[in-house]
Amino acid sequence: MAVYTKINKNDISFINKSFNIEKIIKFKGIKQGIENTNYLLKSKNKNFILTIFEKRVSKKEIPFFMKLMDKLNKSKINCPKPLRTKSNSYLIKLKKKTACIVSFLEGKDKKKLNIKDCYAVGKITAKMHLVTEKLKLNRKNSMGIKNLNPLLRSIKFKGNKFSKLDLFLKNNLKDINKYWPKQLPNGIIHGDLFIDNIFFKKNKLSGVIDFYFAGNDYFMYEIAICINALCFDLKGKKFSMNKQKIKSLIKGYESNKKISSREKNAINVLCRGAALRYLLTRLYDYTNTPKTALIKIKNPNEYYQKLLTHNSLNSYKDYLPR
Repeated sequence: MAVYTKINKNDISFINKSFNIEKIIKFKGIKQGIENTNYLLKSKNKNFILTIFEKRVSKKEIPFFMKLMDKLNKSKINCPKPLRTKSNSYLIKLKKKTACIVSFLEGKDKKKLNIKDCYAVGKITAKMHLVTEKLKLNRKNSMGIKNLNPLLRSIKFKGNKFSKLDLFLKNNLKDINKYWPKQLPNGIIHGDLFIDNIFFKKNKLSGVIDFYFAGNDYFMYEIAICINALCFDLKGKKFSMNKQKIKSLIKGYESNKKISSREKNAINVLCRGAALRYLLTRLYDYTNTPKTALIKIKNPNEYYQKLLTHNSLNSYKDYLPR
């Protein structure tokens, strides 16, 4: 989440006229995240989230995200519920951009997950996959392996301190593509299960937010994203893999949905692909985000370190404690 587009009281008045909700009396920009503009909207008794869709989200794909969150809510997966306007639409126009309002999910993100938290994340991830594998919804993963080459070409390496990465990234992408699995169990994945998208309340997982990277991909790729995002610990300036967290994540997942041997055998290349994906998007944001945006840019070096770690590993056993 971030703030690229500024809104005012006139926009809030338009929102109040458009939705059958308690009158919005306060609003505040949310700085966390990267992709879209987000505001916390407050009425007397309730909170809501306003999302204004920006760069990487295609307008024609937005109904997919709304329907997905709606379906997940109906299947008792705790996530934001999209609100419909008085004219029964999920979407409105705000500042000449497409926008939506979703319910406010109780709880907040943690700065660091423990082993028990990782088990809970694995459990809810599998629960989501059991729902989404049956859904008749389709969207290609916009940040899937096939999209990484155009993303790499779009990064402005010249003149910044990451310029020496160019050859390293090209060689890694070539190798990852070579060993990428041809067919694994698949369906709609969340696609961005980072620590700030997972909420806890009273030390229990209360739900998941930010589904705007969701799309069809391998379920095991979701686990690879989680390993990268949640199962490394920062010690000083170094990110170290926590294999106990990985074991707990997978145990939680398999308490609801079994992982096949073919999926487990693909863990290394999937983790490499996930690490490269986030390294590239962070490099892109580092070199392309306007300085005027109210946004916190994330350090690409984190995923450079993680990619190097995966490059030093090979089999599924390498990811588990001995």
